[in-house]
Amino acid sequence: MRKKQLHRSAPKRPGAVGIWVGTIAALVLFYLIFPILIIVPLSFSSAKYLSFPPPGFSLQWYENFFGRSDWLDAAWLSIWIGLVVMVLATALGTPAALGLVRGRFPGKTFINAFIISPLIAPVIIVAIGVYFFYAQVGLIGSPVALILVHTCLAVPFVVINVSATLQGFDERLEYAAMNLGATPWRTFWQVTLPIIRPGVLAGALFAFISSFDELIVALFISGSTAVTLPRKMWQSIRFEIDPTIAAVSTILIAFTGALFLATELFRRRSERLRTSAAAVVPVQSNETASPSMRPAPI
Repeated sequence: MRKKQLHRSAPKRPGAVGIWVGTIAALVLFYLIFPILIIVPLSFSSAKYLSFPPPGFSLQWYENFFGRSDWLDAAWLSIWIGLVVMVLATALGTPAALGLVRGRFPGKTFINAFIISPLIAPVIIVAIGVYFFYAQVGLIGSPVALILVHTCLAVPFVVINVSATLQGFDERLEYAAMNLGATPWRTFWQVTLPIIRPGVLAGALFAFISSFDELIVALFISGSTAVTLPRKMWQSIRFEIDPTIAAVSTILIAFTGALFLATELFRRRSERLRTSAAAVVPVQSNETASPSMRPAPI
């Protein structure tokens, strides 16, 4: 009996199954990342065309990117459109998330599914429908057309991130602030927003990335006057063979990776803020709370 207890209390060591699982996971990760990493040495190639392995080291393709106005114009247009889309999507998605999480009204599930539907529907279908509509109103080739469509595609990212942040939000903090005399707007600005700000910023970054990297809709409605960077890259890979496209891709990989890292930092900060904020208000159920701190019916 004593031997059995000692045997049960002994710490378990990772067996062959755990080693095999870790090895398979590492191989799958390498398989997914390897095609992306191949682009990096190609961008420093001294060859005049795309070839691997590179015959030598050169920075000429980065100089070609920063020295050509067509590449820079496309890059600045994508950045400008992405920033506008980020602001609009955040301004629309944050109140929508608040209403969907806090509100109690009929059709809430349908409205939520409708807002999230751009993530589910194939983008090619959205692009075709938007193309025929914009062709009738004369918006083809306008940056405004891209901003409107990209905002519709980016709002779900903001709604999902802000909704996830609100799920762990302790509403007693708001009731305490209003009980002390704060107006609903001041409560939101000084209590709610600082806690959910990491989720809002994460949604804003995802909105920017979704607009900056979007290609299919741009192929249909950008025309010849609103060429974004993804469309310029698509044209380059079709009609040119020099490694400038590899240099642009490497810059985008580093840029997107930095944005995703910032998003992860915002997510962790949001979790810390929710945990620390929950510790401020003592645990108290709605039944034992004072009448002035109970939630008002919506």
